[in-house]
Amino acid sequence: MSSPRVSVAVNTGWRLAMLGAAWPVGAALQLREVALRELSVHVACMALGLLLVAVATLAGRRSMVAALGLLILAFGVTGGRASIRLAEKLPIAIEGHDLQVTGVVASLPQRSSNGLRFRFEVDEATQDGQLLVVPAVVSLGWYAGFQDEAPLTAAQGELRAGQRWRFTVRLRRPHGLSNPQGFDQELRWFEEGVRATGSVRETPVPRLLDLAVAHPIERLRQHVRDAIDATVADRRAAGVLSALAVGDQSSIERDDWDLFRRAGIAHLVSISGLHITMFAWLAGVVIGAMWRRNQRAMLWVAAPAAALWGGFAVAFVYAVFSGWGVPSQRTVWMLGTVCLLRGAGLRWPWPLVLLAAATVVTVIDPWALLQPGFWLSFAAVGLLLLSGSAKVESLARDSGDSDAASATVTGRLRALVPKLRGWVSGGIRTQWIATLGLTPLTLVCFQQLSLIGFVANLIAIPLITLVITPLALLGSIAAPLWKAGAWAVSLLCASLGWLAQAPAAVWSVGVAPWWAQVAGLLAAAWLVMPLPWRVRALAVPLVLPMLLPVRQLPTSGEFELVAADVGQGTAVIVRTRHHVLVYDAGPQYSPDFDAGQRVLLPLLRSRGDHHIDTLVLSHRDTDHVGGAATLLQGMPIGELTSSIEDLHPLRIDAQGRGVNQHRCAAGQHWEWDGVRFEMLHPGTDVDTPASRPNTLSCVLRVQGAGASALLTGDIERDQEIRLLREHRDALSSDVLLVPHHGSKTSSSAAFLDAVSPRVAVFQAGHLNRYGHPAADVLARYRQRGIAIADSPNCGAWTWHSASRDVRPSGGCERADARRYWHWQAEDPH
Repeated sequence: MSSPRVSVAVNTGWRLAMLGAAWPVGAALQLREVALRELSVHVACMALGLLLVAVATLAGRRSMVAALGLLILAFGVTGGRASIRLAEKLPIAIEGHDLQVTGVVASLPQRSSNGLRFRFEVDEATQDGQLLVVPAVVSLGWYAGFQDEAPLTAAQGELRAGQRWRFTVRLRRPHGLSNPQGFDQELRWFEEGVRATGSVRETPVPRLLDLAVAHPIERLRQHVRDAIDATVADRRAAGVLSALAVGDQSSIERDDWDLFRRAGIAHLVSISGLHITMFAWLAGVVIGAMWRRNQRAMLWVAAPAAALWGGFAVAFVYAVFSGWGVPSQRTVWMLGTVCLLRGAGLRWPWPLVLLAAATVVTVIDPWALLQPGFWLSFAAVGLLLLSGSAKVESLARDSGDSDAASATVTGRLRALVPKLRGWVSGGIRTQWIATLGLTPLTLVCFQQLSLIGFVANLIAIPLITLVITPLALLGSIAAPLWKAGAWAVSLLCASLGWLAQAPAAVWSVGVAPWWAQVAGLLAAAWLVMPLPWRVRALAVPLVLPMLLPVRQLPTSGEFELVAADVGQGTAVIVRTRHHVLVYDAGPQYSPDFDAGQRVLLPLLRSRGDHHIDTLVLSHRDTDHVGGAATLLQGMPIGELTSSIEDLHPLRIDAQGRGVNQHRCAAGQHWEWDGVRFEMLHPGTDVDTPASRPNTLSCVLRVQGAGASALLTGDIERDQEIRLLREHRDALSSDVLLVPHHGSKTSSSAAFLDAVSPRVAVFQAGHLNRYGHPAADVLARYRQRGIAIADSPNCGAWTWHSASRDVRPSGGCERADARRYWHWQAEDPH
């Protein structure tokens, strides 16, 4: 029988756990809202929650009532905050129009190869001399044009954090891409309080009003970044040092990011919870050791308390200096909670400490619950504590007693050897536990895992945390240290490059069902528990459904079509039971980013597709082939079919990678799994070097057992007439990928009548500069009763031919994944 004291402790623990979990659960329930309720509803929830908490407090030991009150209170508070934030919006009437804004550069400008992006605090906004009300914080891009390595203009070169400027800008409400399992950029903007985005116009010329009026920390960060650039000649090393010193991740080039992700150390070269926690721990050890050598200091404050709060203070300063990003804030609040509990003498079990920290983070930032970093941070600490490998107190005690342990130099050396051996073996064990335990959660969040990550992290963690990051920071005092840091960065990148050459460095799986994900997470916890291995082996069956998920594949004779949301461009994925075809690869957004990297590769991997059988590039315009180079590099491709010229870089690249190639031409056809693919255009007689790219667009028809789709590229009226003349009987289709994004030059009445689609899919960018789709073209489709699915309103559109139900709303990602912070065509608020 358990003693009464143990029973009381257990009961107290359960009550604390229930109370601690109430707030995150309440906030999580509010985050599930598709449309935000009225502010009055949230205010009523706050009042009811406070009443229940007060009743439970007065009655004494009414934990269930108190927990329910906290849950309702959290729901109301989170919803109330969201209501206030949503109320600050940009009027629709001024979207896309030139406005004059005066304000302050509120962040360190993020650099790209062709311009800058920064947060701007608006003091005044006018249009034609009339005052306007716009959101207080906007995100602005100031670009030099779409070209590789475009030098900054003289005005751009003057831009510094804290300056007051007057710009002419075009603003719009936050609107990001919406794809299955894709990154939710609109949530990120909402969490950061950015309620409008836009671009700076070059005319009239932007005007600098005041050199330094605000944000001294941001100014200091920019000064340090500029000094690193001036001192370190190696751009790669300078970028990593800037990222670690001041949190400027834009300084790291795309190829380096790809290397770090492939090696599984991307979290180390951004200001993550690991850096801040390690700084807190190292600072605590150093401060504690110094404190013990000063008797007057120890009489004033005990050494453990000085180490505890000194470490937290250093972590806080580092987080602020490195940009005070959302991940840094989460870590600081977590560490602060732990320090408060320990400082108050509360020796809670570690699950309660983690739960308390999670509650504090959720109170401050409820939207953190939707960020992978939140769960990965807490899961990493929890797994290490669960495994019994995190012994902070013993480490601190060992470091504090080291002087007493050995009175001579020889004795100290002898005592140091076993400690070093213990630290190395402990580090290896810790990394093994983190790798093993976090694998399921990593696959849930990102659907891929670096197989070389264990070895890469063993090299990178001590090198980055103990060498490169300190040198990056200390270089602010002694600039030559940056050169030493640059040498260490070069050593790191060389090591990672050698590891990344492994043929199977990255492993990816499709998204598993929710029950398989839960089973995988339970298996992770089971595997790292301090149990005999024969008992831990029971976790293997739990994790298998997640590692080998069952895929929902079309049956024979059927196909699935996904019109991805890539902005102003085209990209369609067609999947049969055993084959995958990608029609066009979307645009290149800038010299640094394209649709292949941001949309297509993550989308294909999340669906469990690891090979493209055929890549069709309709023509060579960059909004159709911008992501093709990334696809060729990132995924095996069996065949490239295109209308692009023989000497085009993409064809040369494909040839170098051993990809079979041929030019598309009318009459080509093949069959996969009972689905027929037929090329209807171009004909060989129009395939001449003088032909415009649009006229050469590969037109592909996909015919399943009972439904069909027509993919048209950028054909125009002349090509539509040719198709009517030569393939009229083959044009009829259930789904039409609208020619040329809905341009006025396409979608003739005769062509629409011949195709007679039930749904027309418009792939175009939100408020694009071409005005696609044109109003008269939209009217032409609507007059014929053709349903419309357009990327800005729908996001990615998914259709299964077997359903025979062709409805635009049924497959829209924006409708299926709708949350209240997402852009809406008509804002009800």
